[in-house]
Amino acid sequence: MAYFERIDSLTVRPTAHTGGAWTQSEQHIAPALGLLAHLVEVDRDARRDDGLPLVRLACDILGPVPVQPCTHEVRVVRPGRTIELVEATLSHGGRAVAVARAWLVAAGETSALEHSDLPPMPAPGDTEPWDPSSVWTGGFIESVEVRREAVEPGRGRVWVRTDVPLVDEPHSHLAATAGLLDIANGMNVLASPREVLFPNVDLTAHLFRQPEPGWLGLDTTVSFGPAGHGLTSSVLHDERGAFGTLAQVLTVRPVSPSA
Repeated sequence: MAYFERIDSLTVRPTAHTGGAWTQSEQHIAPALGLLAHLVEVDRDARRDDGLPLVRLACDILGPVPVQPCTHEVRVVRPGRTIELVEATLSHGGRAVAVARAWLVAAGETSALEHSDLPPMPAPGDTEPWDPSSVWTGGFIESVEVRREAVEPGRGRVWVRTDVPLVDEPHSHLAATAGLLDIANGMNVLASPREVLFPNVDLTAHLFRQPEPGWLGLDTTVSFGPAGHGLTSSVLHDERGAFGTLAQVLTVRPVSPSA
């Protein structure tokens, strides 16, 4: 069973695998953001045959997303032969719940210039298995396999993968990877989610190469400010090395003792 099942050309049904970490009646936003990346690529491939690569995915989370059928639409904001900006929107009950804007940029031959000083991560085989259900609940959390090296509260490195397809139709490895990115905010918590709420309101990934199949690595640091705001920052890895960065802005809300 995939995270989403196709109902018709504009509607998908989330399955139990999308169940949220904060509350079971709402989707974990991770698969939904992967779905938006997939929709961008489906629209691209319907319009052109060059597979223009996605190099930035900027998502805004406009509200909770029920575990109920959702509709979607895609529009080209800035068309171009070698660079495009495409927007995909997911809606429920006539209300937009998440929107993603993706920059697509033509590939070129720069292998002789390839370089990054982003620090490497220990390999998945050198990282201990970790059960995220010790911190979180929900169908999405139950659907993933995690290995973690915790450095200190709010700082650590994790590898994550799943055998659950993003959607029950052909989709790329990039879209499947995008469907795991949002998990970064919960894998190295700075405070217990029973004591502090810290949902993210956005997610932005920048890629300097396309991810390879296998494990997704997240080298993550969580920061809380003094006035209710936070930031989860990650370097993205596959087993070859770093391939991009990720940022999530948080709204930080201590739980009332009487709650």
